[in-house]
Order: sequence, then structure tokens, then C-alpha cells
Amino acid sequence: MRITVITVCRNAAGVISDCVHSVAAQDHPDVEHLVVDGASRDGTVDVVRSIGSDRLRWVSEPDEGLYFALNKGLRMASGDVVGFLHADDVFADSGVLSRVAQALRGGGADACYGDLEYVSAGDFSKVVRFWRSVPYVEGAFGAGWMPPHPTFYARSGVYHRFGGFDTRFSIGADWDLLFRLFEIKRIRASYLPGVMVRMRLGGISNRSLKNIVANNLQCLRVFRKYGKRVPPGYLVAKLRHRLAQFT
Repeated sequence: MRITVITVCRNAAGVISDCVHSVAAQDHPDVEHLVVDGASRDGTVDVVRSIGSDRLRWVSEPDEGLYFALNKGLRMASGDVVGFLHADDVFADSGVLSRVAQALRGGGADACYGDLEYVSAGDFSKVVRFWRSVPYVEGAFGAGWMPPHPTFYARSGVYHRFGGFDTRFSIGADWDLLFRLFEIKRIRASYLPGVMVRMRLGGISNRSLKNIVANNLQCLRVFRKYGKRVPPGYLVAKLRHRLAQFT
């Protein structure tokens, strides 16, 4: 089972090395790591090129933004299974992709996901938030739940059948994608208890109050996109899930 890990970046010279080494260290034998760089000017490509992992393919060219780059990665991917690792994130240990392969071997599930730790930007050992997931139940998104997207791995056929990121959403296309796959297309997904990814604080959707508001508004648009009613108390339920990550 070949697993493709897609990393998109722009001007990530200070963090990309940790990400690439993290993928290179995975003990699963067949891994493709695609780095899709948006024409960085800070030496990101030089850092990537210097690592020299035989699992690595990269491209550096202008693009129209994060979700355009992620879709480019999906088109480039040759793996049976595809997932995403942000440039400033790392795998929790060397066996993450082996556990993914085990979960998806045999055809019982279309995808899998696990838990995520938010860590200090300067210290991976300092956990600030713990995003513990749970098995999916119908309607969970309307109750404020979603799986951590950086832990989500799906068979490539899922994207071929149901599409990638809707670039009309500038900050919430990952939520739209997961809502579509779980709530609309009803893929079969397995929950893998345990931390899969350590994410540095400072992601785009949480970087400022403006981005948090924009993300929530786009989540509301997703319900309408699929002809779904926004459940009463949705935003409160979503906030409750978020606050629970700090306890």
C-alpha cells in the first residue's frame, strides 16, 4: 500500500526540515512525500533539496493559494492512500503511517483518522491543546464535531469519486471537504485512538479573531451548500468542543 503525504508551503524555511524528516522517518515501506511550494523566496526549496530523501518529490511554482495547492497535490499523488501534513507539523512517532496502512488494509474502511496535539511553536514537547477525537456518528458535524484534518487519510478513490477542496472557501475548505465525505457521501471511516500529528500553534484558521469569525461563517455556508439546516446551537456546540481540548 503506497501512502502519499502532501505538504503545501510558502516561505517555510524555518520549519519545513522538521516536517520532511518526520515523513522520511516513517517505518512504513512505501511512502511518497509531495511538497507543493508556492514559489517561496526564503530558501524553502533549498532546505527541501538539501534533505535528499528518496521519498520526496517537490514542485515550486506560483499558485492561487492554500486550497489550490492542496488540489494540485491530489492531482500529483500516486498513492493508494492520501493524507496531508502541514509544513510546520510533524508525525507523533515513526509508526503513524504503518498504523494507517493497517487500518485501511482489507477494504473495510475508506478512511481513518486519529488524535492531534497542538504544541508550542518553539517546543514540540510542550502540549497546549489535545484534540482527542471519537468514532463518527451521523449528524456529528452539526453537533460541533469534526475529525482533525491533518490526521485524516483516505483512499485515493475517495477523492476521485467525491472531489477535493472547494476553492470558493478561502479558509474553510477543509471543513467543507470533511462534511461532504462524512455527512453527505457517508464514507466509512475508522477512528485510530492515539496521537498521530503534533501541530504547531498558529494555523491559518486560528491565527486571528478575524480568521476565526471567517472560518465559522464559512462553516455555516457549508450547511447551506448541501441544503442542510444549521442546527440550533451549532456555534455554541462547536465552541464547547474547542474548549474541551484545553482540559
